[in-house]
Amino acid sequence: MTTRAGTPAQESDLIDVEALIKAYYDLKPDVSEPEQRVVFGTSGHRGSSLKTAFNEDHIAATTQAIVEYRAGQGITGPLFLGADTHALSAPARTTALEVLVANEVRVLVDEFDDFVPTPALSHAILRYNNAGNDDEADGIVVTPSHNPPADGGFKYNPPHGGPADSDATSWIANRANELIEGGMVEVKMAEPSAVETYDFRGHYVDDLENIIDVAAIKKAGVRIGADPLGGASVHYWQAIAERYELDLTVVNPEVDPTWRFMTLDWDEKIRMDPSSPSAMASVLAHKDEYDILTGNDADADRHGIVTPDGGLMNPNHYLAVAIDYLYQHRNGWKSDAAIGKTLVSSSIIDKVAESLGRRLWEVPVGFKWFVPGLVDGSVGFGGEESAGASFLRFDGTVWTTDKDGILLALLASEIIAVTGKTPSQLYSELTEKFGDPVYQRVDAAASKAQKAKLGKLDGDAITATELAGDPITAKLTHAPGNDAAVGGLKVVTDKAWFAARPSGTEDVYKIYAESFVGEDHLRQVQEEAKKIVDAAIAE
Repeated sequence: MTTRAGTPAQESDLIDVEALIKAYYDLKPDVSEPEQRVVFGTSGHRGSSLKTAFNEDHIAATTQAIVEYRAGQGITGPLFLGADTHALSAPARTTALEVLVANEVRVLVDEFDDFVPTPALSHAILRYNNAGNDDEADGIVVTPSHNPPADGGFKYNPPHGGPADSDATSWIANRANELIEGGMVEVKMAEPSAVETYDFRGHYVDDLENIIDVAAIKKAGVRIGADPLGGASVHYWQAIAERYELDLTVVNPEVDPTWRFMTLDWDEKIRMDPSSPSAMASVLAHKDEYDILTGNDADADRHGIVTPDGGLMNPNHYLAVAIDYLYQHRNGWKSDAAIGKTLVSSSIIDKVAESLGRRLWEVPVGFKWFVPGLVDGSVGFGGEESAGASFLRFDGTVWTTDKDGILLALLASEIIAVTGKTPSQLYSELTEKFGDPVYQRVDAAASKAQKAKLGKLDGDAITATELAGDPITAKLTHAPGNDAAVGGLKVVTDKAWFAARPSGTEDVYKIYAESFVGEDHLRQVQEEAKKIVDAAIAE
C-alpha cells in the first residue's frame, strides 16, 4: 500500500472554505450529543463547524462564560484578543468581539488587523500585568494550533499569560454548555464598535533583543530561512528580519485557509505540524539553502528545526541541545533555576540536567504546569516533547508563559552564531557523552471505559517487575516534579522507559517509549508496555 504522506496536497484534499463558514453560522449544536458540547482539552475547545463542534453558538456561549468567569475572579483589566490563519478563526473572533463588547469588557485587538501568534498574546498579557497597572489583563486566542484546516479552536489565557488550568476550563465549558442548553437567552451580543487596538507584533519583536542574542546572529551572518507554514507568524518573521538586520528569508509568505501549499502529514491529512517530517517535506527541500531553516505551526507556539547536516531534528533532540546551551550562556538566571520537562520527554534531558548540576523538574503533559516556575524564575526553561517550549529573558525574568515557536526557532540561529556548530552537530556530541536514545510514540486501541481507567490508574495496579529484561525502578502515576497526577502511567528502568496516556479525542491510548539500547530493544519495550497496560485496564 502506497502512502501519500509527504506528497503535495491535491484539490481533493482541500476544504471548501465557503461551506465551512456557512456551517459555522447555520448549524446549531445539540449539547445532549457529546460531540457537540463545548469541551476544553489541554489547549482550549477545538472542532469543525461541519461536525457541529465549532459553531457560532459554541463561541458566543464560551465567550459569555469567560466574561462571567473573569468577573467572578475579579479580573477587571483589558482582554487581549488574537486569532490565527484558520478559516474559522475570523468568524469566531468576530463572534467573541460581539459578546465582549455587549458585556462592556475592554477589548484590545491587533492594531494592524494582523494575525496574532499565541506567544505574542501571552507576551501582551504579561507586559500589561508587569507594568504596575491597578487591574489585571487576560486574553483569548482563536486557534486550533496545528490542527487541519477544517478545525477551529478557542483558548483562554488568564492573567498569568499561560494556558488556563483545568479548574478554569471546566467551569467555562460547563457554563457554556448550560448557556447553549438554555437557548442562548443569557448570552449578550452587540455590534463591535469603538474597540481599542494594541501593536502585538511591534511590542513582541522589539523585545526579542532582551532574550535572544540577535547581535551575535547578525555579526555571524547566519543565513536563516523561516517558513510560517501559512500561519500567524508570517509578518513577524519579516519584521524580525528588518528590525535586527538579519539575513533572514521568509521561505513561503503565502497565507491560504485551504493550505494547498502543504505536503500531507503521516495520516494523509493537511496538518501544520513543524515537527512532522511528512508535513515539513516541502520545507526540507530547501535545507541546503540556509545555515538554519525553521518552521512554525498556525499559531506559532511550536517549532521545527532543520539543519543542512541533520535535516529535521527530532523535537526531543533539539530540547536537549537548547537546554545544554542556555544553561551555559545565561548568566542572569538564578543559579538554582530548574530545567522543566514533561514526563514523556526524552531522558537524555535528565542526563544533560545532571551534567549541568541543575535540578530536573518533571511535570505531567501540558505547558500549564511550567507557568508558576517561569513567572517566578525558579524554572529557566520549560519544554514539551511535542516541540513546544519557552524560557526566561537574559535577566531571568519571565518572557512568555505559553509555548513560543518563534523564540525557539531564533535560538537555533543564536546557537550557530555563538558555537559555530549546528544544533544537530551539538546533539551528536551529547549522544557521544550520554548514549544515543531511540524514542517513538505509538497508539494502541482502547474503549472509552478503558481510557477512563488508564487516566485514574495507580502504580500498584502494575504487577510486572521487569521491562524488556531489566528490573523496573519506578512506576509513576504522579509527576516527580510537582506530584500532580499524570493521567496515565510511566514505567522506568535503567535503560528504558515507557509512558501511557489516554487520547482526549480518539479511542486509543498513546504509548511513549525510549530505549538507550537500540531499535530492537525499543520494539520489545513497546510490545511489553502494551501488555502491561492492557492487563491493568482490562474490563
